[in-house]
Amino acid sequence: MFGIVGYGSYLPYWRLDRAAITSVLGSGGGRGTRSVAGYDEDTTSMGVEAARVAMRAVPDSWQPNLLAFATTAPGYLDKTNATAIHAALRLDASVGAFDAGASCRSGIGAAWMAQAAGGLAVLSDIRTGRPGSSDESAGGDAAVALAFGPDPIAVPVASASSTAEFIDRWRVPGEAYSRQWEERFGEHAYVPLATDAVTDVLKQAELTIDQIDKVIVTGVHARAVRAVTGRLGARSDAVVDDLAGSVGNTGAAHWALLLAGVLDEAEPDQHVLVVHLADGCDAWLLRTTEQLVGDRPRRSTTLAEQLAAPTGSLDAASFMTWRGFLEREPPRRPEPDRPAAPPSLRGTAWKYGFVGAQDDGGFVHLPPGRVSVGSGAIDEMTPVPMADRAATIATFTIDRLAFSLAPPVVAAIVDFDGGGRMQVELTDVDPDAVAIGDRVEMTFRRLYTVDGIHNYFWKARPVRGGS
Repeated sequence: MFGIVGYGSYLPYWRLDRAAITSVLGSGGGRGTRSVAGYDEDTTSMGVEAARVAMRAVPDSWQPNLLAFATTAPGYLDKTNATAIHAALRLDASVGAFDAGASCRSGIGAAWMAQAAGGLAVLSDIRTGRPGSSDESAGGDAAVALAFGPDPIAVPVASASSTAEFIDRWRVPGEAYSRQWEERFGEHAYVPLATDAVTDVLKQAELTIDQIDKVIVTGVHARAVRAVTGRLGARSDAVVDDLAGSVGNTGAAHWALLLAGVLDEAEPDQHVLVVHLADGCDAWLLRTTEQLVGDRPRRSTTLAEQLAAPTGSLDAASFMTWRGFLEREPPRRPEPDRPAAPPSLRGTAWKYGFVGAQDDGGFVHLPPGRVSVGSGAIDEMTPVPMADRAATIATFTIDRLAFSLAPPVVAAIVDFDGGGRMQVELTDVDPDAVAIGDRVEMTFRRLYTVDGIHNYFWKARPVRGGS
């Protein structure tokens, strides 16, 4: 049976203080902060970042048999979003890439699909709501990737589902926010479904709730989650904090985000129960193994390290602008042209995988070329993946007139470790704090969207805590 062999979590750099919502709208808000995807991020780009962390934690010999991607906020409809993640990870063409639906429940489905096949599940979500709503303040943005294969660090013990059709939360195509039925009804519907699923899982495993080391209960219906948590009867020290005060509820990715945090600190032979409420209840029981203390790393960036890393404070006006609820006057410069499909296909390795070319003299060409600038040799280049190489800022400029949803644009010339120099745009950065000699790392982003086509490429950001 395949189990989890590696995982990765990704929290975006930006945080919105919920009190800022109240100060602008006079209502909504609340206490604490929520995570916010940057203006140049979407669920696809965040999924790439989480998957890169997971791929650094798996055994060197591991390769996925498929890639399953789940989100409630896809960048495309009709077109498969998972293929961009596939290209950015430089996976073999024989590896299938599939979108697993657009509901909160699709996250657990993607994980079970990947577990059955020995693949990679990528769960990513951007949660929003009408300005001033509880969805806006209580939501959060994040991504998680789970890699499945032999010799796992966590093996599935039992699983169960309890499904029912009822109107709890819904959003029709084209709408920017969800609607929700009265909360007492949700509690009434979810509690018996969760009771059935958890009872079934514990019976399969021949365990009692007191024997479970960690219990994760999630769902976008807060009242139902609280009610189910209370009814389970788990030990108080076993119930996992839901990060409501610092991150918010990250929808389809949330149960996996909490699971990543548990695995970061877990010891061998512990039982972890996941209870996910969405159009029913899915319960999943895992047991950690001795592989947690093996020679290979189980992760490269922990959730705790990301929570402790420096973050950017976002104002409510910028948040609403990035979410599309506030249309502001852009800089008076021409908007970018639509990305063309043929050159994008020809340059997939560079555009998505960030693969350069190295000549026989060791010079790294960025972007890759056919002719060596040193020897003049033609078509004698070696592909060089650059996405995981750090770099140093050689010089930079701050452009306050260039088109951007978050001006000013910071452009820099960077020198990569091991060779290679190019101009990149910096992101997740304070323009006033940039300095020559700063260390940066590459991150997959959405540069812009024109005529419904997303232009994905790589930017640089300051090296973050835990990277």
